Amino acid sequence: MLVWERPEPPDRPVPAPLSRERIVQAAIQLADADGLDAVSLRKVAAALDVGPMRLYGYIATKEELLDLMVDAVHAEIRPAGDGWREVLRSLAEATRQAAHQHEWLADLIGGRPQLGPNTLASGEAVLAAMGGVDLDTVVPAVAAVNAYVIGAVRREITERRAERLSGMDQKQWQATFGPYLQRTFATGRFPALATVVHDGPHLDADQTFWTGLDFLLDGIEARISSP
Repeated sequence: MLVWERPEPPDRPVPAPLSRERIVQAAIQLADADGLDAVSLRKVAAALDVGPMRLYGYIATKEELLDLMVDAVHAEIRPAGDGWREVLRSLAEATRQAAHQHEWLADLIGGRPQLGPNTLASGEAVLAAMGGVDLDTVVPAVAAVNAYVIGAVRREITERRAERLSGMDQKQWQATFGPYLQRTFATGRFPALATVVHDGPHLDADQTFWTGLDFLLDGIEARISSP
């Protein structure tokens, strides 16, 4: 029986009452502070001041705990709006905000579909908004938006982590490696890259995200509108 359907143990009059919700929230706090490496059943039990064995009545494995954590964060992802474009844009924005709030989420989203109730509710909202669109378009369109958002937020979170690890923000990194690129471009071997670096737009993370998303949504709209 999956964790979503498995009943919790009955309440017991003990000094530290437990529930799956309390366990998951403790795990999320650990992950928010120190990443997924800080999450284990033993560490969560210590944070709750209980013995590790008590957690196994609620959660059988760390994988179940991670699934529950992802689903709990999906409670923050509630796509809304008038029409499919607004809802897909809302989905992208809410997912990005959740990943910025919980950086570890970027390591867990993608891959096989999440099956928790909050995740299913988010998917239901998106698909309901696209009810007037044929399924041959809906399925790849939603998949494309999800793939774009996952890739974008992973890139952004990777940049954040690189800044913390190196001690250099993006401008400092560019200043450090700029002379190397100038010497390399001066060889004439990479004219297209040189043109982009010298003359192309230099968008910040927000501009890059929203511009790319609009390109994608424009393509979906063109496909929906085509006869």
